[in-house]
Amino acid sequence: MQFFSNTKAFFLLFLLIIVLSGCGYKSSAKFSRAVMGERISTNVIISSMDPQNTVIIKDAVDRAIIEVFQASLVSRAESQTHLELKMGDPSYSPVVYDENGYVIAYRMSVSLNITKHTNGASKSYNTRGFHDFSVAPNAIVTDQDRFEAIGFAAQRAISSFVAQVSAEGARAKKKE
Repeated sequence: MQFFSNTKAFFLLFLLIIVLSGCGYKSSAKFSRAVMGERISTNVIISSMDPQNTVIIKDAVDRAIIEVFQASLVSRAESQTHLELKMGDPSYSPVVYDENGYVIAYRMSVSLNITKHTNGASKSYNTRGFHDFSVAPNAIVTDQDRFEAIGFAAQRAISSFVAQVSAEGARAKKKE
């Protein structure tokens, strides 16, 4: 009986290895690295209308480069790809009202223009991110609420950029 259970476990392990190695799964980070490279630099153009949000955008982009692209942040001189980001004016609009007509939820909208410079070629991407947040009825939106909403919306816009770059890498790989 001991021989049968060891043989069965070995067979299942062998079958699992064959299935996983044969499926051809590749992470989106692998496709995006093919487009972006492994050393990336960033520059966020400061908005004169909303300069405090530049830091939020820069942090979100740098986090995405490390976590999603699995690449290194380097100086522009050392980079394979340089990303230049410009944020449009963030806007928020009411989306939910209570029974008395007071606004209790807003949607923050952030648009980013990201220009990717790689090997002397440039490509521009336009992305948009949204984040819904609630407030007390008849309350004023605080700066803290606004900054947090901009940060979350910017992360979603950057996720959209990551998806575009990953799809671009997958298409390039398919052509090979």
